[in-house]
Amino acid sequence: MTVLFTDLDGTLLDEAYSWEAARPAIELLERRRIPWVLVSSKTRSEMEALRAGLGHAHPFVVENGGAAYIPRGYFGCPVAGASARGGYEVLSWGAPYGDLVRRLQAAAAGAKCPIVPFSAMTVEEVSQATGLPAAAAARAMQREYDEVFSAPDKTKIPGLLEEIERAGLRWTHGGRFYHICGDNDKAIAVRALIDLFTARHGAVETIGLGDSLNDLPFLRVVDIPVVIRGRRPTPIPLRRIHARYTRSAGPRGWNEAVTGLLTAGDATQPRHR
Repeated sequence: MTVLFTDLDGTLLDEAYSWEAARPAIELLERRRIPWVLVSSKTRSEMEALRAGLGHAHPFVVENGGAAYIPRGYFGCPVAGASARGGYEVLSWGAPYGDLVRRLQAAAAGAKCPIVPFSAMTVEEVSQATGLPAAAAARAMQREYDEVFSAPDKTKIPGLLEEIERAGLRWTHGGRFYHICGDNDKAIAVRALIDLFTARHGAVETIGLGDSLNDLPFLRVVDIPVVIRGRRPTPIPLRRIHARYTRSAGPRGWNEAVTGLLTAGDATQPRHR
């Protein structure tokens, strides 16, 4: 059995948050009944809106591995350690959002680094900063396990990141913004889901697709990692893993990779860059 894990922004979604170029590969996955798990820094609210448009009915990972939401009954029996929430069984690893906000504020004060966190912004400000419509910006602010921030003074960011690490928190840089979270990442959630798929179906082959350093942890735990070409040069750590690399960017590259891997002709490049 094959299971696919994919990042969203810059991978399945383009800069306009469209997945249309990946539609042929999505339809191929559905025809073959291959589970495809969304793995993102996005919130549950954002993911649910996307899933409705995608027709997605599989588990999904939110806020950089803060939690995995599993449709109730998906694995045929109760998931050990999961809590019931809405129509989901939820496995949580992330620190509570309010705790993250307080610890980020303390780290920023310690580094004397002004920050602009989502928790201090209005919906309109988040909309302007992200380019999202107001409704989508509001969904992005419904955070549970991960705080998002920017720092106008770039010279003070290294000191801030040191303070964040000293506080026992993790940070990632996902393009426009920095994220902080507790002792969780995408790999922890992906490993847990791989274990559940294996327990239910036996041996599984796993595919992972991502485009940024934020995806590196989970790309290292799948059998076939695929790095989606970005607008900028591929970061050096992503070039050092034994991965496949797409020629096209965003959802076009995603479509190229998935159709290539699931059909006779493989359009990805199985080598280092």
